[in-house]
Amino acid sequence: MPYIGRPIFMARGVFISFEGGEGCGKSTQIRRLAERLESLGNSILLTREPGGTEIGEQLRELLQFSKAGEAMTPETELLLFAASRAQLVREKIAPALAEGRIVLADRFLDSTTVYQGVARRLDPARVAEINQFAVGGCEPDLTFVLDLDPGIARERLRERGAAAGARDRMENQPAAFYEAVREGYLRLARETPGRVRLIDAAQPEAAIFLEIWKQLATRLSGQAS
Repeated sequence: MPYIGRPIFMARGVFISFEGGEGCGKSTQIRRLAERLESLGNSILLTREPGGTEIGEQLRELLQFSKAGEAMTPETELLLFAASRAQLVREKIAPALAEGRIVLADRFLDSTTVYQGVARRLDPARVAEINQFAVGGCEPDLTFVLDLDPGIARERLRERGAAAGARDRMENQPAAFYEAVREGYLRLARETPGRVRLIDAAQPEAAIFLEIWKQLATRLSGQAS
């Protein structure tokens, strides 16, 4: 298995985001990658969206679990996600990158591009404008999109919901919503091949991680000190 031979000490850290529909396995792969990178001596910041800060976690509750969120309009949803992201960038991500750390993000601005701009059918230009205002130029160096058939993903969500006893608001959308999300991510991968790497999330967990690790090692081989 290829590896990054030494800790990555850089004037600016490395920002890696993970994207995909609900139930695609992002959290598992992020955890595995964090463990591998830390074993090589790298300093890691793990973030999630919405959330990652005290303000963001309160917004997460409103966006995903609060009963009040059931009446939320797409426009309100867009702005709340952007607010959580703006706080996360300035409070956590930007300082970590300035320290030369590796940031692993469970979702970032691409989620808004796809979920609100494609699946919610909001004006893509307006979504992009709000995204850029929120992140202030802070964007991932590399993004992994874990692609999974929505039918398989829904079955995973049913199993996960049964075990946990609850599902969040974004997991309770109709089938057409999930289909639109998948198409949005596939389009993103086609249009942004330099940054976005598409990963088949129907593979076994270990195979998915190996593919991610190879892609990451290739991307960072020219940057490691």
